[in-house]
Amino acid sequence: MPYAEAALSEHDPLQIRTEVQHFEVTQDEAGQRLDNYVHKRLGGVPRSRVYRVIRKGEVRVNGKRAGPETRLALSDKVRIPPVRVLPETAARPSTDLTARIARAIVHEDERLIVIDKPAGIAVHGGSGVSFGVIEALRASRPEEFFELVHRLDRDTSGCLLVAKKGAALRSLHGLLREDGFEKRYLALVKGPWDLGTKRIDVPLRTDTRVSGERTVRAAPNGKPSVSVFRPVQFFGRIATLMEVTLETGRTHQIRVHAQHAGHPVAGDEKYGDPSFNETLQGLGLARMFLHASSVSFAWPQGGEFSINTPLPSELGTVLDRLATMKKPARGRSWPAGDPARAARPQTPAARPRPKRDGARTASAARPKAAVRANKAGSRPKAAGVRPRAAAGRRSAARPRAR
Repeated sequence: MPYAEAALSEHDPLQIRTEVQHFEVTQDEAGQRLDNYVHKRLGGVPRSRVYRVIRKGEVRVNGKRAGPETRLALSDKVRIPPVRVLPETAARPSTDLTARIARAIVHEDERLIVIDKPAGIAVHGGSGVSFGVIEALRASRPEEFFELVHRLDRDTSGCLLVAKKGAALRSLHGLLREDGFEKRYLALVKGPWDLGTKRIDVPLRTDTRVSGERTVRAAPNGKPSVSVFRPVQFFGRIATLMEVTLETGRTHQIRVHAQHAGHPVAGDEKYGDPSFNETLQGLGLARMFLHASSVSFAWPQGGEFSINTPLPSELGTVLDRLATMKKPARGRSWPAGDPARAARPQTPAARPRPKRDGARTASAARPKAAVRANKAGSRPKAAGVRPRAAAGRRSAARPRAR
């Protein structure tokens, strides 16, 4: 049921106002964040509206105010206020989206689904986006339990975990809090990475939204954030393919840490380098080059879990083109608009060499003595300074002793 953003008149036949709702958290629901719990209970209401009613104190847990990040416990009492909505038939993910998500499932068992999320699809609905991965799953399989274990940026592709049971969700969230997850990413960054394997421990802070979008920056008073960057493949002075392991999971962490290191991620329109992005666009890059390549962990109940998702073909093509780029042979020029030329630093023009075919320039044709005399005679005479005597006069006035 989507929230009606515009004001509705009292006689609007589409207006629906829900009643106050009271729920008790079940065993399967325990461990969920309050915002996720309320969003699921309210159906298609946008998350922006869910956050608003929670922060205003209209949602109560055991009779008290609670923040969106509050973890619910078994038997907690949750009060959800009345919300104005539209009929449920007005809000459903498209069949195209649900089909794409169904095709992207690369693993499923009784506890977990792993999706190789395509770039450009949000993990959930929010600002400017009506539906995402989780809404598409719930729409296609309405009788089943689905909750996101973690998140990926909209323009990031790769491994996304979705829990199918509340117990599995609590276990995985516990592993995330205790650094029991190993998440690896592949990222193409600007320039030659000369820092070796580098552990970047720089706190990150989410700033006030700029033009309605969340912006993150490095700040001493931010949340602890740690990423480990390891170079995998170098592409001359143009770019480097990196493997990044996360020790924490902050918003935009890899992108901001890469920018902080002076090597922004290719195709990143928010934290990247415009000229570098333009160069990579010339090689066919049409998205941000960031891919969640693998996830590994051990279930608390026993058993190892590990999964990998291959680099998407559109990113692999960019690497192939980078690998085949070569400097033109001597005497040949770069083609107009060639991205390889734009990626290389411009060197100052070389000083022209003298001709070797016998033709001599005017200065080279003059005797050296004449050239010296011309240089000496061309100097401006300072006022009040007596000119020097000629060399012949000096020798005549002061004969050399025998």
